[in-house]
Parts: sequence; C-alpha cells; structure tokens
Amino acid sequence: MAGVVNYIKESFTELKNNVSWTPWAEAQSLTILVAVFSIIFSLAIWGVDTVFSKVISLYFNLING
Repeated sequence: MAGVVNYIKESFTELKNNVSWTPWAEAQSLTILVAVFSIIFSLAIWGVDTVFSKVISLYFNLING
C-alpha cells in the first residue's frame, strides 16, 4: 500500500514541477474551437444520416409499391 501512496505523491510532484501547462487563455480558445468543430461535425453527421434515411425510405416505398 505504501508503494501506491508513494506513486501518487510522485505523480503529483511530476505534474506540479515538470509538466509545461498550456497558458489559460490558449486553453480557453482551444476549448471553444473544439466545441465549435464538434457542433459542426455533429450537424454534418445528422444531415448525412437524415438524407440516407430519406433515401432508404423512398427505396423501400418503391419496392413495396
């Protein structure tokens, strides 16, 4: 159990002292950029899904008469 506690302590020390963190303003702008592209991508997938759904419905309506 002491090994796990020591590992966690060393991990926090590593994160605190040796990791170079992105500046807050850059992190905010990148987060907004990711959110915008996620929304655009999800809308594009929704549009393609809607079109394919309508095409498949028309196809089956033609087959079934």
